[in-house]
Amino acid sequence: MIKKGFLIGLLLFGIFFGAGNLIFPAELGFRAGKYFSYAMSGFVLSGVGIAIITLIAGTMVRGGYKRELSIKVDTNFAIGYLTVLYLAIGPFFAIPRTASTSFSIGIAPVTGNGRMPLFVFSIIYFLFAYLIAINPSKLMDRVGKVLTPIFALLIVILIIVGNLNFHAVNEGEMTGSLVALKTGFFDGYNTLDALASVSFCLIATSGIKNFGFSSKKEYKGIMAIVGIVTTIFFSGLYIGLGALGNKFDISKEVLSDPNTNIGTYILSMSSYKLFGRFGQIFLGTMTILTCFTTTVGLIAVTSEFFTDIFKMFGYRTYVNIFTLTGFAMSNFGLNTIIKISVPILKILYPVTIVIVLTVILNKFISLSKTGMKFTIILTAVISAIDVIGNISDIKLIKIFMSLFIGGRAGFVWINIVVFGILLSLVLKDKVRGEGFEI
Repeated sequence: MIKKGFLIGLLLFGIFFGAGNLIFPAELGFRAGKYFSYAMSGFVLSGVGIAIITLIAGTMVRGGYKRELSIKVDTNFAIGYLTVLYLAIGPFFAIPRTASTSFSIGIAPVTGNGRMPLFVFSIIYFLFAYLIAINPSKLMDRVGKVLTPIFALLIVILIIVGNLNFHAVNEGEMTGSLVALKTGFFDGYNTLDALASVSFCLIATSGIKNFGFSSKKEYKGIMAIVGIVTTIFFSGLYIGLGALGNKFDISKEVLSDPNTNIGTYILSMSSYKLFGRFGQIFLGTMTILTCFTTTVGLIAVTSEFFTDIFKMFGYRTYVNIFTLTGFAMSNFGLNTIIKISVPILKILYPVTIVIVLTVILNKFISLSKTGMKFTIILTAVISAIDVIGNISDIKLIKIFMSLFIGGRAGFVWINIVVFGILLSLVLKDKVRGEGFEI
């Protein structure tokens, strides 16, 4: 059982491993300064904890989150939520981010962060991605499974050697432990892993079943081991990358450049300082190849979802649309993509957390369908209003949000969850979540 769980954990690590898992912990570590432990605790809590819980919960329900949402809320909400989610982990954020990260680490050290080099690189990058995504095969899957462990090993070596050679702790820019904890928690959203878990849980379930598990007890035991293994892998990687960034010195000139992404700069330059030009080239090459497999996989998965739900176009047409969208978005540059994605993620993540909590709780306690529907939809509405208030600096909204516990820190949704669950316990139209089915 332990061996199977370990192997499946490695497989899932390869599925999730992408650009965001590298650049955000390194930058967070740099900005955290002496509040490093608080910042990384928040990051691991949201970037690892929520993602693993979401994945495991999804593998324990029949039909995945689409079916659960259709039952607990309604079909239109399920389709709407999943559509936005797939667009986020697909052409608007994750796909262009893999291309931009590949450029920043693999090409920019040679050409500079100019728009023309990025444009040329992205044309070549997405052309090859398109050609493979049109006819996806097991070859890409196998290449990804080979490249990801090698790349992960390289990063582990970089982390160990870097932490042994870099000693000075950066001053950082965080002003207190609570600020660092909150910043780390919200930065964990940027990995997109919790959102990806919603869509990947069915893939994970299918892969797990191929190992031939025959009983619920064994299945649950294996999933527990999978959760432990993936949590250890990702947490270790994040803390190590964060520590590397925490000890890496960056000049004021580089920091003042709006085109510089701190995370990619730390990875690229630390590799160069430790291993020379060869190390930088090798890291760049492996980053491009690893991100490339992720790009192809995301184009294919997103296209398959849209082909299944929105049947007005075929698979090939959706591949065309999402490849061109990813190409266009990637040319905004990595920092711009991240800046655009943050508001959307601050809406999607609370909704996802509430959905997962509701699904898990409803397995053990009968809850009102009206109450669950109210909780999930109101979370989405309040989160959207909160984001709009912060972006537009609307004082009335900020004052309203501050009336709630945690409202000033961006955790208004917690109040909605507590109220919604209490309401679900009182209302009469109670339903019990379906039992676990293999």
